[in-house]
Amino acid sequence: MSTQAPSTASRQIVWPSVITVISAAILIGAEVFGAAFAGGWALAILVPAEALFLPLTQETWAHVVQAVLFGIGVLIMVAFVRGAQRIEPFTRRG
Repeated sequence: MSTQAPSTASRQIVWPSVITVISAAILIGAEVFGAAFAGGWALAILVPAEALFLPLTQETWAHVVQAVLFGIGVLIMVAFVRGAQRIEPFTRRG
């Protein structure tokens, strides 16, 4: 247990850092989610649902693969923003 009193110093948002991270996230997000969409379509064509004994149409299979890759893209973006926030802190003590 800590015996120190909680800090009463106010925090200020560092807008240049916030804007930098958001701008980079938009750029990288467009690439990640574009790759998820195109990659899901391409993988669904390369490995058809029938080859995996799945009772899905080719179009449904493509959407499933795209959704899985989209979810992986979300995890990548969350990791990117968290890492960027460690390098470019969004707040500082005022």
